[in-house]
Amino acid sequence: MFENLRDFDKEIYESMKKELERQQRNIELIASENIVSVPVMETMGSHLTNKYAEGYSGKRYYGGCNHIDEIETIAIERLKKLFNAEHANVQPHSGANANMGVYFAILSPGDKVMGMNLSQGGHLTHGSPVNISGKYFDFYEYGVSKNDGLIDYNEVRKIAHEVKPKLIVAGASAYSREIDFKRFKEIADEVGSLLMVDMAHIAGLVAAGLHQNPCEFADFVTSTTHKTLRGPRGGFILCKEKYANLIDKAIFPGIQGGPLEHIIASKAVAFKEALSPEFKNYQNQVIKNAKALSKELINRKINLVSGGTDNHLILIDLTNKNITGKEAEKILDEAYLTVNKNTIPFDPNGPFITSGIRIGTPSITTRGMKEEDMILIAEAIDLCITQRNVDLAKDLVLKLTKKYPLYEENKLMK
Repeated sequence: MFENLRDFDKEIYESMKKELERQQRNIELIASENIVSVPVMETMGSHLTNKYAEGYSGKRYYGGCNHIDEIETIAIERLKKLFNAEHANVQPHSGANANMGVYFAILSPGDKVMGMNLSQGGHLTHGSPVNISGKYFDFYEYGVSKNDGLIDYNEVRKIAHEVKPKLIVAGASAYSREIDFKRFKEIADEVGSLLMVDMAHIAGLVAAGLHQNPCEFADFVTSTTHKTLRGPRGGFILCKEKYANLIDKAIFPGIQGGPLEHIIASKAVAFKEALSPEFKNYQNQVIKNAKALSKELINRKINLVSGGTDNHLILIDLTNKNITGKEAEKILDEAYLTVNKNTIPFDPNGPFITSGIRIGTPSITTRGMKEEDMILIAEAIDLCITQRNVDLAKDLVLKLTKKYPLYEENKLMK
């Protein structure tokens, strides 16, 4: 038995060390990323990974699950408390699996579903033709208005009345404004549809009471745990009690086998963090930083889809900067600013090139950055995409990341 990774597998160790150094050096602006706490990481890398536990607490297909049952039950109860939910399933390996679990529970192949257009802010699992959701079910798209970049609820209602879908999916992966789940529920009720909300991006904001809680309105709510919620990579499903058995059977044995109990324990730790007063303060700062960064970008004549943000996310329209999203992602990375290229509504360039970039403030807020730091970040972005001055932008980035160190006190990758 080898005592540690460094001695056993130098190749993997060195790559992991370089990735840690990249995270410490770079400003992470990808809206779907965050930085977990050491307790969350410690739980992920624990001996709980050794245990097989197919089934649910008290109803396992393996022996020796007493303590695993305790952990999973704690995770469930904390999650229900966090979102005031009737039922919770913490076993989905990802947000995509959570979405598939709901579809598997209530839909049959060919059923009609409505979801947000991928190029206008939706997610692959909301009906993209290259995803299993779009291949197995008959999805109809709704999107945003060309005039203001906002969801057009009248258009959503019109499509719903024409299609009469079995399920309407609300939620987005690149939409910077608050989503009105109550209006979605009203539309769903008008046409006799079920409502599912994918709150993956905004789960932390919802938990902190800073966004409308979809559990008040939706039949099903899905999410990841690793974005604004600041937990491990994974997913969960919340639903009304009457759907509990359908959802649980859809996850196991429907689409998954053994649950990742080390990840479920880590989710439980993250949920405890999210129940703390400090977490609400953190989420408030996430929004403050996003609004401050939006303002500074606009001051530099950088266009934002919908003109700003209500949450943690900013979608930048680069069409006036003579640079594509793909080019911007590359030049920003050279300056140690990590972003992702992203389509904008009605994008002329398509998903591989794109005319925009998506950025967000969860990771930089976790590091401790405040509104005044958004001035330097906006300046660094502008230096790259407007002036193509990578060296000066890099100096600004390094100044910030040195001011806000990451994990250094924990001696990771010793």
